[in-house]
Amino acid sequence: MEGADKRYVIPVYQRKYDWRQENCRQLYEDLKKVIQAGRSSHFFGSIVSSVVPSGSKIEYHIIDGQQRLTTVSLLLLAISNLIAKGKLTSWEARLDEQISHRFLIAPWAGEDDKIKLCPVKSDREALARLFGPEEDYDRTSNLTLNYLFFRDILLKEEVAVDEMYAAIGKLEIISITLEPDDNAQLIFESLNSTGLALAEGDKIRNYILMGLPPKEQSKYYTEYWEKIEKCTRNDVSAFVRDYLSIKQQMTPNVNTIYQAFKRYVEGIQLPIEALLEDLLKYARLFEKLLTCKSGLGEKRLDNCLYRMARLEITVTRPFLMEVLRLNQDGKLSVETVRDVFEITENYLFRRNICEVPTNALNKVFLTLNKEILRYDNTADNYVDKCIYALRAKRESGRFPDDREFSDALAVKQVYLMRGKYKAYLFERFENFGTVETKDVYAHLDNNEYSIEHIIPQHLTPAWTEELGPNASEIHATWLHRLANLTLTGYNPNLSNKSFQEKRDEKKGYKDSGLRMNQKIGQKEAWGLPELEERSSEMVARALQIWPCPQTDFKPAEKEFDSCTLDDEDVDLTGREIVKYSLLNMEQPAASWTDMFEHVVKFLHQKDKSVLSALACSTDQGTDLAAYVSGTGSELRSALQIDDTVYFEKNTSTALKLSILRRLFALYDVDPMELVFYLKDPDSEKAAEASRFELRRRYWTYALPLIQKQHMHRGSFSNVSPGTSNTVAGFFGISGCSVQCIANYDGARIDFYLGSSDAAWNKSSFDLLYSHKAEIEEELGISLNWVRADQYKASWISYELKDVSITDEGDWPRMAKFHAEWSDAVCNAVLPYLQNTGELEQRLSEIAGILREWTVSRPEAKENLAKCNRTLTRFTTDQMSEIFPDLPCAPSGWGTENHYFYEIVNRTGDKIYIQLALSSKNATEEFLEICHRVSALPIVRPRKDGWKWWTIFRTESMSISESVDKEEIFEKLDLCMGTVRAFEEELKQALAEL
Repeated sequence: MEGADKRYVIPVYQRKYDWRQENCRQLYEDLKKVIQAGRSSHFFGSIVSSVVPSGSKIEYHIIDGQQRLTTVSLLLLAISNLIAKGKLTSWEARLDEQISHRFLIAPWAGEDDKIKLCPVKSDREALARLFGPEEDYDRTSNLTLNYLFFRDILLKEEVAVDEMYAAIGKLEIISITLEPDDNAQLIFESLNSTGLALAEGDKIRNYILMGLPPKEQSKYYTEYWEKIEKCTRNDVSAFVRDYLSIKQQMTPNVNTIYQAFKRYVEGIQLPIEALLEDLLKYARLFEKLLTCKSGLGEKRLDNCLYRMARLEITVTRPFLMEVLRLNQDGKLSVETVRDVFEITENYLFRRNICEVPTNALNKVFLTLNKEILRYDNTADNYVDKCIYALRAKRESGRFPDDREFSDALAVKQVYLMRGKYKAYLFERFENFGTVETKDVYAHLDNNEYSIEHIIPQHLTPAWTEELGPNASEIHATWLHRLANLTLTGYNPNLSNKSFQEKRDEKKGYKDSGLRMNQKIGQKEAWGLPELEERSSEMVARALQIWPCPQTDFKPAEKEFDSCTLDDEDVDLTGREIVKYSLLNMEQPAASWTDMFEHVVKFLHQKDKSVLSALACSTDQGTDLAAYVSGTGSELRSALQIDDTVYFEKNTSTALKLSILRRLFALYDVDPMELVFYLKDPDSEKAAEASRFELRRRYWTYALPLIQKQHMHRGSFSNVSPGTSNTVAGFFGISGCSVQCIANYDGARIDFYLGSSDAAWNKSSFDLLYSHKAEIEEELGISLNWVRADQYKASWISYELKDVSITDEGDWPRMAKFHAEWSDAVCNAVLPYLQNTGELEQRLSEIAGILREWTVSRPEAKENLAKCNRTLTRFTTDQMSEIFPDLPCAPSGWGTENHYFYEIVNRTGDKIYIQLALSSKNATEEFLEICHRVSALPIVRPRKDGWKWWTIFRTESMSISESVDKEEIFEKLDLCMGTVRAFEEELKQALAEL
């Protein structure tokens, strides 16, 4: 790469730069090992190029190795930039310039030709921007993201920058330069064509043995590796995959077994011989599963091993190897091993019959041994604990019970099952419970046995007559079911013959040596009754062959329900998460949002390129476009992942999991690796009730303060304390509200534009946004403006952090925040939206003054929740003695009191006070009081069957054109004098009756 006259060109036929952060991390870790181990070199692969003279410079067209060359250039550029900016210090003077001039740029070339590396066109501009200010970086480019990875990790200074630079100098490559006559395209195709690659096991062998002296290589190969290959039947890759699954509780991808093994070995740092001894120990266990010979002298166990091998299910091997190891270590008896293997066999077959998805099996058997031992940290009662662990599984991990298994087997289209399962099923039916077994597998393999339809696949006239008028229906329903199938060695002879012929011929059912045919041979006919009878008998026998195990074991500590991200059919509505396990690392979770945040951040740390590209993408057609953004302002409730990645967190649990499934696919992570542990439903109900009660208590506390603050507007007049985390106030603009939100992690005010007309919402938001500076200046704060084009609504928010509805000590701050800032936001925003006439404005202004008066007068017991622009309501102690409250009997206003004084403000030019009564839910005693009052001459008459009754009103008081608060207060005081006089007169009149 040295030389000002050299350029490195990536030809157009090459793909874009696509190394991911895991590749960059691997290079960085390899360089660290070069430094820490004091190595003199590190092989970095090959670079194939062709030389193309170009005037005064030489162009090397890179045919193979562009990913390596580009990545090293990015690392060198990161080192150079960090030193130049003073963020890293080098022992060597002007190292940044040295790197730049030697490897990265030609300082005397023209502006368009300075950068020595020339990627494909789509990457070229992104690379050029890395030589400029950071604000110009193209964060959608993989080049940029990998450069930032190197920059960030270099800033941690795990190794000195000079050491890193020196380590880069120790990278060795094989450089192949083609002659002018060589065909570069053909060579490119040859280098990238499919060949016989080294197996993962071959790479592991080379990794273990290659670095050893020749004598040790020979010794370890003979004493260990050769035996490992023999035990595994040369399938070392599959064995090591199972071995790593046991050791790390995580199953590596089949294509990355070598890398996973290498990381494991470097992590445990065992001596080579100790490692090989352990590998050979497990290889011998692996061999037992392959050969179906346990070596424990237990025939039932070996037979079970053989049957499971016939089913070709390999996912159980890590668990079964551990069970055999525990026996080898003297912790499990032979009988226990046998029972565990047979339980496993039953579990697998029942699930197959019930068509339970197999995606959970890897996770189930990966962690099953650990789960069993964890109950009490011993191998005692291993069988009972195994049964409990499997029976406790839910959804795709479940152990089907007798009801589910019986129902499924009775109607299963057995003939259409995969051949290995059909063979297994009929072998079990024939040989279970007898020592006089037949080698059903061998006979089926050699085509000496076949599976026979008793009612043939094609109805003949004889069979149509045999089955009766519903022959077609019976045939369609029962043809492939278990009840109509059997084994025979003479299928061609029986074929489509009638039942009597199939039964009575020399090689027919009566003459069969197979146990399962003997009862068929005793039947006089074969129709629906016989099918139903045989179905019941075979299902009952199946429950004996594949019993559902039972146990009285209960762990000392209650286990949580669990499911995985892969369980898409699980209904999590109302379920609360306690903790989660990601890649076998358990973490507590306060909520689904908490889990979502931590998992997304974990994925982002794994490879920042994925989310960064999504956040910067302008393609709104992608699945995740509505939920991820480069700025929090575009989302309703933004969850910050890093400086340039935000996620929408105001989503349902189901949507959060859907987003995670899509992210796991992008990161190539198995969704089975994310396990959720859920609260017990009963405790969840209690918690939910507690949560609802908490909200009701908070709003009971906060609403009076909010209503009092808004009394001039009456926005929250008709709001009562509820169980939601939100209360909304309205002000006469359809679909608009001001919302107070109380959460576990803060409080918020939303000015919400949510009418049914999306266009109006957006235009109103745009109108307000055009006055953003004035609104925020009036408030003295910055608001969060969310147009939310993906939604119908738009909103403006202001948030109070570091408070929680769960802490009653925070309630005064929260309530003050909700009251004052909801009012302040309305005061600042509403003038731009309200298009009311003079009368409406006058009525609203007067209503505010009326509410203020009720609050300021001790004798008037205001109820702001029941006030509106027209009617301002209050009660008095004197009248409440006459008309007492009726607990648990809500009036027409929804209150315990069945009367209100109402200040009436209908026209804006006069006001008066009236006394109104409600008869709704009134008791007999209350109605009797009303009847007595109605007889008095001082009250207004009532109608028969009345629901509302206005029994008294004061004279009207006029209001001058200029609304004057003091004048209105004076006139209300006069009205109140009339009210007091009426109350005294009424009280005296009732006493005289």
